[in-house]
Amino acid sequence: MTPHYRLLLLLLLGGCTTLGPNFTAPGWSGPESWFNREPRAPVSQTVEAPIDPNWWTLFNDPTLTALEQRVAEENIDVAIAALRIDESRAQYDSAVSAGVPDLNANASYARQKASNVGTFANAPNPLGASGALGANPGALGSRKLSAFDVYQVGFDASWELDLWGKIRRSVEAAGATARASEEARRGVLLTNLAEVARDYITLRGVQTELRIARDNVRIGQDSLKLTRQRAEGGMTTTLDVANAQAQLSTTLAQIPSLEQQEAQLINAVSLLLGMPPNGLRAQLQTPRMVPPVPPRVPIGLPSELARRRPDVREAEAQLHAATANIGVARAAFYPSVTLSGSVGLQATQLVPLFGLNARQFAAGPSVSVPIFENGHLKATLHLTEARQKEAALSYQQIVLRALHEVDNALTAYRSEQARRQQLTDAVTQSRRALDLATQRYAQGVTDFLTVLDAQRTLLGNELQLADSTTTVSNNLVVLYKALGGGWESDLPEKPKSEGTKPAATGSKI
Repeated sequence: MTPHYRLLLLLLLGGCTTLGPNFTAPGWSGPESWFNREPRAPVSQTVEAPIDPNWWTLFNDPTLTALEQRVAEENIDVAIAALRIDESRAQYDSAVSAGVPDLNANASYARQKASNVGTFANAPNPLGASGALGANPGALGSRKLSAFDVYQVGFDASWELDLWGKIRRSVEAAGATARASEEARRGVLLTNLAEVARDYITLRGVQTELRIARDNVRIGQDSLKLTRQRAEGGMTTTLDVANAQAQLSTTLAQIPSLEQQEAQLINAVSLLLGMPPNGLRAQLQTPRMVPPVPPRVPIGLPSELARRRPDVREAEAQLHAATANIGVARAAFYPSVTLSGSVGLQATQLVPLFGLNARQFAAGPSVSVPIFENGHLKATLHLTEARQKEAALSYQQIVLRALHEVDNALTAYRSEQARRQQLTDAVTQSRRALDLATQRYAQGVTDFLTVLDAQRTLLGNELQLADSTTTVSNNLVVLYKALGGGWESDLPEKPKSEGTKPAATGSKI
């Protein structure tokens, strides 16, 4: 074995070295059970059972389910996040290609002429003493060099040996970045799934409040009619008529604001599905009840939270990429070795170009050693190490925030149910009080102020109950968003590039 090949073998064996720390997934120290425990069991209880990724089906609302099935394919934010996955995958492919030899084919033709007083002026005349270049080749400036043709075809290749793992660490970092993009897309999908559910539930709550306001308008109209009849019979004064009219007008004044909210919420859902204003009006304008919460709500185990939350998974992937980049920065301190070679044909005439005498080649390694870079490599290494520490702290913060969000969502879900139970009793008693007050006023036993006060109390309690019912259902949406539900672990391949709406690249809905 020649010394050249021995040197090459040693360099290749040295490629087993990979600088920088190896990434280890952070440990998850979640609690054994969820923190919040309600002394009194609410109507809808949370249970530590597996979470259905399609959690919105728990509401048993076909319209909501149909809307959620469209989010992955039609939401523009999700489509943008899917394209970012394509970008990160392309960057990964580019990093992988750096570890493969480059091979290029080339062909060229050039018409050349050397200077009569330049480097080749004193060179021997290839045409002889009697050639066209002149009889006195040694006299400066007396030679007349002729132009000539150069034909050349061939191949050249180069390969940077990954002796210190720089390319391998770059591939590792690019792969982790691609995974972070996938998790970011899942996070965007989860956010928009939750937003569609919240806007839809809020819309149904506003429609319920509209129904309550219109029912109270009819009650007010009946009271106004009654007071007018009694005033015409001399049994009361016009003061009662004015109070009844004022109460009716106050109730009527609430309707335009509620109708505005209804229109805005329909537009909000339409926007989330990439549709123009009023795109879903025909589908959503018919009032329906607020989707009720189920008796049992599966919330999984705390130990599953880190594996299910997209933001936690994204933070872990970003930490992985930052760790791998330390190896890239450390490898820059060491020599880089590149193997290069070329083979081809060259001739001054076209006919002999493809003959054996026209062949040429060159091969050999080149070494680049950093000697003086004015602290640039050290600064780059310190920068990557600082970013890795920052990514580690960000991961810890996101995990801690996730636990807080789940605990707060559990508290809100349970406490709002208790509030709704009390409001339900209050509405029942307010209706009974209004009926009794109206009967006693018609009999002349009490004054109209009692009736008026009962109407106001009933309207207020009914609106609060409708708002609480909406809040309970929305709190369940917030809970599932905090738990990280609403996507599957396997992300399908790249979306279609046709049009402005890529196909789904995440949740199987």
